[in-house]
Order: sequence, then C-alpha cells, then structure tokens
Amino acid sequence: MDFTFTEEQRAAAEAARAVFSDVAPDRTPSPALTPGAVAEDIDRQLWRELARTDLLGLTLSPDHGGAGLDPIALCLVLRESAKALARVPLLETCAVAMAIERYGERGLAAELLPRAGRGELVLTVGANGRSGHDPAELAVSARPYGEADGEADMKTGGPSGGSGWVLDGVQSAVPWAQVADWIAVPAHTAEGRSVLALVPRTRDGVALADQVSTSGERLAEVRLDAVRVEARELIETAGCWDWLRSLLTTGTCALALGLGERVLAMTAEYTGKREQFGFPVATFQAVAVQAADRYIDLRAMEATLWQAAWRISTDAGGPLPAAGDVAVAKIWASDGVRRVVQTAQHLHGGFGADTDYPLHRYHAWAKQIELSLGPAAAHEETLGDLLAAHPLG
Repeated sequence: MDFTFTEEQRAAAEAARAVFSDVAPDRTPSPALTPGAVAEDIDRQLWRELARTDLLGLTLSPDHGGAGLDPIALCLVLRESAKALARVPLLETCAVAMAIERYGERGLAAELLPRAGRGELVLTVGANGRSGHDPAELAVSARPYGEADGEADMKTGGPSGGSGWVLDGVQSAVPWAQVADWIAVPAHTAEGRSVLALVPRTRDGVALADQVSTSGERLAEVRLDAVRVEARELIETAGCWDWLRSLLTTGTCALALGLGERVLAMTAEYTGKREQFGFPVATFQAVAVQAADRYIDLRAMEATLWQAAWRISTDAGGPLPAAGDVAVAKIWASDGVRRVVQTAQHLHGGFGADTDYPLHRYHAWAKQIELSLGPAAAHEETLGDLLAAHPLG
C-alpha cells in the first residue's frame, strides 16, 4: 500500500500549516479557570481566513466552488488545526457538506454548499445520541407527514401532506450548535431505517440547552419537538449516516494525531532545556524511553489513520468493511493521545499544570477527543462484532 500523498494533498497541508501557524492556543481564557464556556462564538477571524484560503471548500467539487479533494486531504488539514487548538467547526462543516454532496438532493446541495465553502454557513452534526452510549440515530425518530399534518401545515405555510417528515428526540453534546446555521440530525424511521435530516437551527420546534465540553467549548443538547422538515431536507439513501459517522470518526483521529504530535514536540523542547545534576533531563534513560514509547504511539496512530482515510476516500474493499479500519484507527487515537498527554504531564513535572503554560489546554482537548464519538472500548466492541460477522481466513 502506498501512503504517498498527492501534490494536491501536500499543497492543502502546506496551506493549512501557514494559516494555523498564526493561531495561538491561548487566545481564549483557560478552561481550567473558566466555570463555563471559554467563549460564546467560534474563532471568526480564523474562520474567515480558512474561507479566504479555500480550505473550507477543499473537499467540495468544482461545481460547488471547491477543490474536489478527498477525506485524506481533509485529515491533513485537521491534523494541522489540532496543533493550534483551532476553535472552528472545520470537521463538522466539511464532513456534513461532503455528505450532502454525496447523498443529498441536488437543489439543496447547490443552495448550501457554495455558501459553506465561502464560510457563510456553519454546519454541525449531532453524532452522540441522547447519552453518547447508544447509536445516535436511535435518539431521534422520523415519520412522514400524515394527512392531518398536511392540513395543519397548509395554515402555517409548512410543507404539504406527504411531502415532508416530522422529527422528535434529543441529540446531546452537539458541537457549535448555538452558532451553526444547519444541524445534521441522524434519525430512525418506524421501519428501522437510518436517515439523516438537515435542520435549520431556527426551525420551529428546535430547542438548545447549553452544555460545555471538557476543553471548555460550547456544546448543546438539541431537542426536537415535532420539528417538520421538507422531503429534500431528509436523506433516505442507505449508508449515508454510516458513511458520515465514519468520516467524523476518522477526522477525530486526525485531530488526535495532530494534537499528540504537538504535545510530544513541546515535551522534547522542555526536556531538552530542563537540567538536573548538570544535564538536560532528555538525556536520562527513563525520560528517553518514555518519549520513545509515545513516538511509537504516534506512528501507530498515523498508520491506522491513513488506512481508515484511504478506505473512506476510495471505497476500496478489504477483508473487513471500512468500519473495521475506522474502529482500529479510533482505538489507537483514543488510547494513544491519552498516553501522550499523560507522559507529557509527567515529564513536565509541576510546570505542566501551570495555567500560564499551554500544556494543560492540550490535555483538556485530548480528553475531549479521546471520548468523542466513542472511547477505545466502544470501538473495540465494534471491531469484535465485525470480526464475528466477517471471519478472516
């Protein structure tokens, strides 16, 4: 297998590196010192810069003003964003936009995607369900309009009977929901099919309750009470939600890799300068061995990430479905990023807990990434189910 990146993918990574090099991780108050969210809004200055450099439209087709690149390119950009703790919904917006382009109604795609690429729209997705433990699509029900619904909607100007859907349920821990323009909501029908609804945040029946992540960012519990969506706003295509969730999970692995690489670099710099007994502590065997172990973690995270991103990008076959490679990548990302930040804190000593030093911010973000879309144990269970269903050899 050849993991060599294309010229276009390398160019995307270089452009992202240039943009994020000017982003300081301490632009907002410390999450350790802030009782609520560290900020009310995303980093709008950075969001505009991402739009200006065409990174928001990176994975959109040229028909919608994008560069037509694949999830691998997106993961390269996400990797760079995590090194700066970029406070933007880059993963959510790009992933939802890709799902709309791949599976959605053409008219809606033409309406939304060019604006998303220009940074005029923020997209997010509810991927955690009610509690984070059960499949997200089971937390919301979707039923077609009945005749009574249609008659009522004729009076309110809503879709006519039979032309839309009604959503009821709750999605918890939805990132950036308070500032998003559209929220992608996985749901299930009475027949047990998984569907994906695209809901404007201001639609009647949508209520948001503030939540705060471990990293101090705003999340929301999104409650849907008889929310009506048009037929074109609900994607019924089989496999849409599974594909989007795999892309979100793989993107989260890219964030874990970028964050871990930055933390290990910070640790190498610190231990190379910090002296004990007249020598840099980096020269001590115990320190070097721990740092080497974490380097191995990062290389394993990287290899499994690109395997998963390649399967999603190419729809290539394999002994297991692509979900198996995604599960392996998330297992390594969850466990690996946790070990990296724990070792970094240990090797920094008390300095790692200093709120004037950024390591504690990376630690908080790492914990959020570790648990996002399922910790390692959840994906180990998924992998076990896939192995049982698809015996190897």
